[in-house]
Formats: sequence, C-alpha cells, structure tokens
Amino acid sequence: MGMFNVNTHRFDPYKNFKFRVKWDGKYIPGITKISPLTRITETVIYREGGDASNYRLSPGTTKFEPIVIERGLSHDTSFEDWANMVFSLDGDSGTSLLHYKKDIVIDLFNLQGVKVMAFIVYRCWVSEYQSLPELDSNGKCIAIEKIVLQHEGWVRDTSVLEPQET
Repeated sequence: MGMFNVNTHRFDPYKNFKFRVKWDGKYIPGITKISPLTRITETVIYREGGDASNYRLSPGTTKFEPIVIERGLSHDTSFEDWANMVFSLDGDSGTSLLHYKKDIVIDLFNLQGVKVMAFIVYRCWVSEYQSLPELDSNGKCIAIEKIVLQHEGWVRDTSVLEPQET
C-alpha cells in the first residue's frame, strides 16, 4: 500500500508551508509559523514482587505540549484580544471565564490550495503573549507577534478526505 490512497501516483509527502489557523469561526490573518502538535505519554515502570530483576512498562499520564503560533505584527488584534481574556490590568474581574478557552482548527493545504488535512485542537488558552519583539535599529527582520497556547489535546478531522489531484 502506498502513502496515498486516492492519488496512488504520488510519492512525495505534503509540504509544510501552506496552512491556515481558525478560531471563532474565522481564519486568522498573517500566521507564519506553528510549532508541532506533540503529545507525550509518560512511562510507568513497575516490578512484580517475585521477580525483582525484571520490570514492566505501562503507559501513564499523557500530556500535550504547548502550541506556539507566530505572525508578523499588524493591526489585526486577534492575538491580543484572546490573550487579554486571561489577563487584565483590572485584576481577576477582567478574566472571561466563558470565552478564554477556544477550540482551534489547523488546516493543511496541498500545492493547489486544496485542503488535505485538518486538526481540531481542544480547549486552548493563551499562556504567553509577546506583543512586541526585540527591536534593533540595525536589524532587517520582520516584527513578530507570538502566542503560546496550552490545550487539552487534538484530533484529526476525519471528514477531510484526500482530494483527487488533477
């Protein structure tokens, strides 16, 4: 069996540079980088009382690594608005308990711009917000805005099927 079920002629995997991120039902403009979706399951080591020289391994707690999302600084306030739901200069009264956790969708597209995969990430919230990067008068870089999302896991959206390539 090949890597692709519909496009059996295809041997090269999808590229990593055509993607979009959506929350609150809309795509967020300007996103340039997303860290990998990573989960780690701890290993539990145990021994039986009658066999002290050998051990067994079992899966333990699974944790999900934070997701870092970056984009060039602009006048779109999507990152800042979400980050402000967790923190307010007015104290705890500014925290939105109803809206600060959001599900996000990460869509991956092929070179023709057709969606080929999607991942739904559950109950994300902003644990770190960088509104302004280091500024350097001798630099030639883009000003980057960044959020770090804590979350409670993800699933691949199985309703997104491999499209027939033309």
